[in-house]
Amino acid sequence: MRTRYPAAAVSTVLAATLATGGCTASAVGGGAASGTPSASTDCVRVVEENGRKTDECLPLAPERERVDLGTPVFSNPTEVTNPLHASSRVQQVIYDGHVDGKPFRTELTLLPDIKTVTVNGEQVRARTLQYVSFSDGRVKEVATDWFAQADDGSVWYLGEDVFNYENGVVENTGGTWRAGKSGPAAMIMPRDPKAGDVYRPENSPGTVFEEVTVKAVGQTVPGPYGPVKGAIRTTEINQDGTRENKVIAPGYGELTIDEPGPDLEAITLAVPTDVAPGPAPSELAALSAAVRAAHADATDATVAKARAAWDAYRAADRVPQLLAQQMDRDLDSLAAAVKARDAALVRGAALRVAQNDLDLHLRHEPLATVEAARLALWARQTALDSAARDTGAVAGDATSLELTWDRVKHDTDPARAARIDAALKALREAADRKDVQAAHQATDRLASAL
Repeated sequence: MRTRYPAAAVSTVLAATLATGGCTASAVGGGAASGTPSASTDCVRVVEENGRKTDECLPLAPERERVDLGTPVFSNPTEVTNPLHASSRVQQVIYDGHVDGKPFRTELTLLPDIKTVTVNGEQVRARTLQYVSFSDGRVKEVATDWFAQADDGSVWYLGEDVFNYENGVVENTGGTWRAGKSGPAAMIMPRDPKAGDVYRPENSPGTVFEEVTVKAVGQTVPGPYGPVKGAIRTTEINQDGTRENKVIAPGYGELTIDEPGPDLEAITLAVPTDVAPGPAPSELAALSAAVRAAHADATDATVAKARAAWDAYRAADRVPQLLAQQMDRDLDSLAAAVKARDAALVRGAALRVAQNDLDLHLRHEPLATVEAARLALWARQTALDSAARDTGAVAGDATSLELTWDRVKHDTDPARAARIDAALKALREAADRKDVQAAHQATDRLASAL
């Protein structure tokens, strides 16, 4: 999708401004909004991660290399057929990795909602993707993104609403932008990218900015379950001057994101791309039962059973390498937390193990079934966090429940949906008041409705 900044750095992005004086500046976005290329190169000033402005301009590509300077025409914008963009066929993708030294997990889901955005005076209908990232299992960033395909097959980014969380509550909304208000619509994927193409998936300096250069096309790259053909490799420069190398592949979108330093994010699996025919192996059901037991009551014995069930499942079914590493690490962390009798670490590690387990089900079960299991997981987690009187965790749990519910409520029986809505509303109100007893009662209502 685009670069995700650490929460500590998000507010610094807002400080970026167009340079004056030593740099020659043209209209922001070149000709993306007007359809005419600018005569000179934009100057976007580097803003360091700590928020300090510099006099240095980003080393941007020459205007002649950009392929996003025309005015897009949108006749049928919600039919996204470009195979390299996630909204073309992917219902949900799961990313795993490490960011800032912590386990980092992302759920990217195509929603049924259609958003209307004004682009160059035209009302454009856009597809909606929900982005939710978790650090150490807890909600860290949420975004709702809007995309539309132009008549030439290129895909354009029309804006996003961003919410950055700290200890379960919204800390800021840095990175929020809207085409026609904060800046121009921005090309996020050309129709037929070629090596040397340059485009800007975000092009509102002062709020968000990225410039991408295509390095190679027609690549065959490793995927979660085998080689993937037709991928491209890109390098992306961000507003703080850092660069990211990405692999973008059909059926996945951004397959891997290699950030500066030790941070790495990659897709664990995608639906429907990685769906396997036939029933799930019996070892997966046994694993899930053991994981639920450890989540409810983590002891040396329940964790050992979960480990044994994991080993048995891994021997019986294919598991993406990154997810296998994540599960191994999280089970080790859970065992260590139990031995240390650290209740907070136990709750966090048990949650991450349970998240990993449900991700495995995506290969074998309908997405709606897995989402329903996620709702039940977050309800159990809310009960555990309420009992521990962890108000920040409860607030984050309520958010995770609401976001998951947004993905499935359109397919839910209206009477049942009303009960779930009422329980979630009561939970949100209790969480906002930091009333853990009321939150626990609302969770009981929610569990009954689920």
